[in-house]
Amino acid sequence: MQLSLGPLLYYWSREDVFAFYQSMARTAVDIVYLGETVCSRRHELRLKDWLDIGYLLRDKGKEVVFSTQVLLESTAEVGQMHKLVANGEFLVEANDMGAVSALASSQPFVAGPHLNLYNADSLNWMLQLGAFRWVMPLEMPSDELVSMLARVAAPLQTEVFAYGRMPLAHSARCFTARHCNRPKDDCGFACLEHPDGQLLTTRESQHFLVLNGTQTQSARIHNLIAEVPELSTLGIEVLRLSPQSRNMEHVIEAFDIARNDVHASDAASELLATAMHDSACNGYWHARPGMDLQTPTP
Repeated sequence: MQLSLGPLLYYWSREDVFAFYQSMARTAVDIVYLGETVCSRRHELRLKDWLDIGYLLRDKGKEVVFSTQVLLESTAEVGQMHKLVANGEFLVEANDMGAVSALASSQPFVAGPHLNLYNADSLNWMLQLGAFRWVMPLEMPSDELVSMLARVAAPLQTEVFAYGRMPLAHSARCFTARHCNRPKDDCGFACLEHPDGQLLTTRESQHFLVLNGTQTQSARIHNLIAEVPELSTLGIEVLRLSPQSRNMEHVIEAFDIARNDVHASDAASELLATAMHDSACNGYWHARPGMDLQTPTP
């Protein structure tokens, strides 16, 4: 079982991004996804910068995959997607059907978690178009995953989102800019002020959602470390860990322990608890509301 580092979902300074991936190069992750998936106005890094980070990680033995933007709204964004697809150096994760169309039958690709692949027919179609790996939709329960994989026509790697705040929705509107009473096109790059997103609470002071520009996330952190033995039994090839601004090395270390020793799950969970900046949830995996935390049955 491999560990992947998902694409950076937040807006950080150029220096912070380079420092983050330099530290990630020394960790146990096997696969690293790079690129801007949320908002094209985030210009701290250009394509050349992402390529330079990719070269650094590849030299350290990591598999590098470039992720395309989820919601394309302009001709410029479509053009940027095509540049990413034609990078000529690294694999690509397609996060919308435009990227799938650009990649189909021309190069192998990863079918991202935002393609709405909820049945075996759609998954087999992606396989025919050239997908060699797919990322399970975040809200799919384990029993539905098992049912789908039983009907896949050919070998296909499965990647499961195993840790991080879940990206629940994308919008043409920027909620961070709106919160600051700014128009989207003159946002002042307010996202830079929130390295892990902007927390929303209910009237009862419970953490509810996180605003991340045009993306809405869960406030609670989806955490499947206790389910690693089950994931291994199901034959899941890749576990995706979503970047956070602090303690990411400890997150990776905890999952590395869990994947290498099923009897060390308690120690791995204790280490991970020290690295989390909010409470955990795993409800979707257990066919329950996503914000629930279900203890696996021994």
